[in-house]
Amino acid sequence: MAQTPGAPLDLATFPRTSLEITHRGEHHAVRKYPFDVWVADTPERAQQGLMFVSDLPEGRGMVFPLESPRVETMWMKNTYIELDMLFIGAQGRVTKIIERAQPMSMTMLSSNTPVSGVLELKGGEVAKLGLKVGDTVAWKKPTP
Repeated sequence: MAQTPGAPLDLATFPRTSLEITHRGEHHAVRKYPFDVWVADTPERAQQGLMFVSDLPEGRGMVFPLESPRVETMWMKNTYIELDMLFIGAQGRVTKIIERAQPMSMTMLSSNTPVSGVLELKGGEVAKLGLKVGDTVAWKKPTP
């Protein structure tokens, strides 16, 4: 079925994969949090991201893998829900977190430093899980 020009891509067509965030808390306690994420693996998918999504269940999200590290900017255009954004640097380490990004905002949200990917989660999940800069994110490359 051909895509109508200007129409949103169907999230069901995005590849999905398992992703895990490893959090090191107090007293060196290690917690692992699994997520089921869509993968924005093409320019078109990355451009749309979670635009037009009206509900994002806990434990779900979208990862934006980058071909090579770069300073990355995101925005909330046409995004109806709050999102938490985790900017992922070398070795999967979280380098910056933006919590509860404002829906529909045109403000550019920058990683400020080169990253190899970005993870978007439902707004509030970072606080709920106690995630911090320095936690690690790992995901499996989806199979076609």
